[in-house]
Amino acid sequence: MRKLFLLFVLSFVVFSCGTSRKTSSRKHKTKSRTERVVVDPRTKPSVKKEEPVELVVVEDTPVRVPTSTDEYIALFSDIAQEEMRLYHIPASITLAQGILESGSGKGRLAVEANNHFGIKCHEWNGARIYHDDDASQECFRKYHDAKYSYRDHSLFLTQRARYRGLFQLKTDDYKGWAKGLKAAGYATDRKYPDKLISLIERYQLYKYDEAVTGNRSSRSVAVQAENTHVIVKGDTLYSLSRRYQTTVDELKRLNNLTSNDLTIGAVLIVKSN
Repeated sequence: MRKLFLLFVLSFVVFSCGTSRKTSSRKHKTKSRTERVVVDPRTKPSVKKEEPVELVVVEDTPVRVPTSTDEYIALFSDIAQEEMRLYHIPASITLAQGILESGSGKGRLAVEANNHFGIKCHEWNGARIYHDDDASQECFRKYHDAKYSYRDHSLFLTQRARYRGLFQLKTDDYKGWAKGLKAAGYATDRKYPDKLISLIERYQLYKYDEAVTGNRSSRSVAVQAENTHVIVKGDTLYSLSRRYQTTVDELKRLNNLTSNDLTIGAVLIVKSN
């Protein structure tokens, strides 16, 4: 009996040790386990390569050649008015000179050099073009854009002592400016002032001066008087159309009339400006 008891005790001890050893081994294996991370070369971040800087050469602004003097005025009147605000040169004078000197934007200097005022290469280090004028193949300034020709025109007048007297004149005195330009030697043509004045009055360029100054000239008032009629008793659209050499339909269009009825004392537009 005692032998059986000892045998039982020994068996229990052996069993316990085996169980403990297995548990310890399992824990050891768990602790020693590591993960190996493998990087796929296809997902490897790439280093951005610097690309060479490309120098872009900007070409001259394409030249738009006006089809008429009216179109020329429409294209450049805003620029002329801005120059008037900055440099106190009448917009009417600037536009008239541009029309005359550039042939309403169709002349060679305007088309090939954006030069609208015939300014030559005096003290000029920029691009140039050669053109027959008072002498053969004279040097003229060439501009990237026509607006720079307008700015150079303003600078040309303001920075030269011989034109200083012009700036003593009122900015709405286009006749004085036209005569003063000739007297200061801007042009050799003795009829230059008359040509400028004729253009200003034909195309009513003084209106662009008035828009800047806010003042209406007596010339503008006179033109308006010529283009309007105060209705009196007995007036009809038909009689007025005969008087002003127009049509009833044109009178109705100018005055936004929907009928032939007229009101005594009302002002009727009889000619478009």
